[in-house]
Parts: sequence; structure tokens; C-alpha cells
Amino acid sequence: MICLTLSGSTLSECLDEIRENREYIDSAELRLDLLSPEEQRKASSFPSMVDIPVILTLRRKEDGGRCTLPERERRALLLSALDGSFAYVDIEEDVKRNDVEDKAREKGVRIIRSFHDFSGIPDDIYSRIYRLAERGDVAKAAVTPHTIQDLLRLFRIAEELRDVPKIIIGMGDWGIPLRILYRRAGSLLTFACSGEAVAPGQISARDLRLMYHADKVTDRTAIYGIIGNPVLHTSSPLIHNPGFHAINYDAIYLPFMVDNVRVFFALAEYLKMRGFSVTVPFKDAVLMYLGNITREVKQIGACNTVVRMPGMWKGMNTDYYGFLAPISKDIESGRIRNSLVIGAGGAAQAIVWALRNRGVRVTVLNRTVTRAEKLAKINLCEYDTLSNASLYEGKVDLIVQTTSVGLYPDFDANPIEGFRFSGREIAYDIIYKPKMTKFLREAEAAGCTLHFGEEMLLEQGKLQFELFTGYHYPRSLHPSL
Repeated sequence: MICLTLSGSTLSECLDEIRENREYIDSAELRLDLLSPEEQRKASSFPSMVDIPVILTLRRKEDGGRCTLPERERRALLLSALDGSFAYVDIEEDVKRNDVEDKAREKGVRIIRSFHDFSGIPDDIYSRIYRLAERGDVAKAAVTPHTIQDLLRLFRIAEELRDVPKIIIGMGDWGIPLRILYRRAGSLLTFACSGEAVAPGQISARDLRLMYHADKVTDRTAIYGIIGNPVLHTSSPLIHNPGFHAINYDAIYLPFMVDNVRVFFALAEYLKMRGFSVTVPFKDAVLMYLGNITREVKQIGACNTVVRMPGMWKGMNTDYYGFLAPISKDIESGRIRNSLVIGAGGAAQAIVWALRNRGVRVTVLNRTVTRAEKLAKINLCEYDTLSNASLYEGKVDLIVQTTSVGLYPDFDANPIEGFRFSGREIAYDIIYKPKMTKFLREAEAAGCTLHFGEEMLLEQGKLQFELFTGYHYPRSLHPSL
């Protein structure tokens, strides 16, 4: 089930949330601690107002809620609310059996026994979940992973406690794959929001249902993703998931925060992933785990696409083709002969190689000049330090910005601050969120032609889609990135 956590302070507001999200959800959680005191006293009437199962929760402050009442008063509120026809009631792990549990049993209300850990994952999480299930109908563990190893550990609960009815929630950024792939984690449900997240890392019900089709994931669903750090800003799911759906391919594509590439490959094996995209800073780190690489990857030294082959992983690079697509005609016509490439990371490696392969002269500018030198020597081009950018004013046809400067939270930063555009340059920033970076705003003000990161993202994404599925990207789709 996709369960909507209601955030209204009145029952009327909660009903509005359900109406707005009804097509995306299977159940709802009424949080008494978020209701005003007057509305709390009327909560028993709520389940009869809706056509979906409702979970009753009165979350204490120490468990991430807002309730600060003494336990006796909190219990009295729950007892009163249980006059209504709730499907579940959430009772915390440390609460001993009492009249709330007895009343729930009498009325046939299923009991969720839960615990929350906002600092990490307890060492005894498996045994705690097992013991919780013995005390209730469903065990719920809401914990906070901080590494990809933590995430792998949480996914393995499905295998270790296969027959235990459970809800496993990974809070925060690292837990997002668990919220999306909740069925692969063996969870009864995943909690969703309608707007602002009620708990750390919650995803909107609309995205879970329409973009990810999370409720349709089975053991047969092919899993793809994108790895990076940061990565949650990615628009790649907006390319691949609609594409999968359009060709009736039972597959899902989602983001994975990663801190250790080796452990991610272990997770990929555990989930039987079919392939994944690679972004900053892992485009070279993945190479040692690949059994086969294409000529482009070998020449560039960076990989942005990994696909499972019989007995191995194969690495490819679609950045090369995706970057060239918007400017190929300008190169062919001779409009672009000289270029500046700002940055010397994984994306820059593909871009420099692409330009040199098409006969364009390149100068690499980077803050750390030794990295610029290394990239330049490999591709037989020039290099310089970023602080000398002004020396190239009016002398190049194309300027490509490949660094993360301009991404959140550095929206007002420009890696070549103070550079005076002549207006005849083509300015190309591979950042796609925001679409208009400060680098591009300054280029536009000077009259330059602009190219945006979303152009490259879409073109390379379409090529990845073909490598993942064996099918061309549907022409009828025009993803809004």
C-alpha cells in the first residue's frame, strides 16, 4: 500500500488531502498529534468519512511527533479515537500492554508495534523487529541509514525476516530507495506525503504512483538507477520511468546516494539490478568493478552507464554523444573551432575527448592545475589555471562549464566570475538544475548563444535507455525536466 500521512490540523484539511491524492493512495495515516485539541476529540468520526483504511497514530515528541501530553492523557485520547472504525493503531515499542491495545483487539483493529531511531540503525534491529511482531500484528522500524552499507543492511531484512509482517522505513536521503522499493524490502506499505514531507525523506504520493509505479514493483521488476553524491536533484527518473511505461517494460529507475562504490555493487547484486547511470563523483571509480568497457570509456577514462551482461558488468559512456548532439552542426559548419572547458572531472573528460575527436582546439581550465594538465596531456590539448580565465576573453568560440558550481546551494556562483563575454561565444553549461545558472545569465546578457544541461541530459539519457532496454526511446515522449 501507499499510505498518505495526513498533515492537516483539522479533519476537514485531512479530508481535502485525501481527495487531492485519492487516485495515488491505498490508505491514510491520521496523525492525532498534528491535529488541534478540538479536532483530536472528534477523530473517531474520521474513518467513516473516507473509503480507505486509516491508521491511527498519536506520535510522541521523542518519536518524531508533536505530542507532549502525559502518557495517561495520551492513552485517553487514543481510547476515545478508537470508538471509530480504524484499520490499524500504531503503538510504540516501549508502551506496555494496556487498555488501548485491549480495545483495539476487541474491535478487530490491527496493531502496529513501532520504534523510531533518528540517529542511525540499532545493532539488534533484526531481533527487535522479530520481537515487535510477536507483540503486535505488524512490526514497524523507522530508522536512519547514513551509508550505502546501512541501506544494504535494511534491504536484507526482507530476506532475513521473510515471514514477519513488517514496515521498514529508511528516513532521510539515504533511505529514499527503501521508500520507493518498499515491496522489495518486504514492507506492508510505504508512507507518502501530499506536499511538504511529514517525516525525513518522504516522497509525494503522486510521484510514488505515477513516476515510479512503486505499488506495481514485484520480484520480476527490472531495477535501474543512478548513483552519485549528491544525486537526489537528478531528473533522470523523469526520462527513464515514462519511457519504460510507454513500451510496457516492467522496470523502475531511481536515485541512490552512494559513499562506497564497492558496497553499491554488492547492493546492485542483491537487488539484481540490470543497470545504472553514474554521475559525480564516481565516473572513474566504477571502472575497477567492470568486466568490459567500450572504446569510448577506455579513451575518456570515465563511465556514465553500466549494464549487466552475462557474468559481468559492462561500462559505456553516453555523455560523449549527448554533449555533442546540440552543437554538432556548429562544429560541422566551422562555427566552433576553439573552446574553453571549465573543470577537469568525469564529465569534462568525456567533453574534452568529444571536442578533440571533432577537431576542435581545447583549453582546459581548472582550479587545481595538475588535474587540468593530466586531462590535457591525455587529449593533446592546452591547459591553464582557472584564475587565468580572463586571458581567453574574446579568443574562443565555445565555453563549456562542467563543474558543480551553480548547483544548489551555490546558485549565485560562477566558476569564471568576472569573465567578459564578447557576445559571439556559444556558452554551454551542463548543469540542468537550475536551468539558467549565473554563468549562463552573464553569457546571455552579453548576447551569447546558450545551450543548457537539460539538452545534454536528455540526449545521453535516450542513449542510456536504448542500452538498458534494447529499444529506441519513444518519440511521443517529451520529458519535462
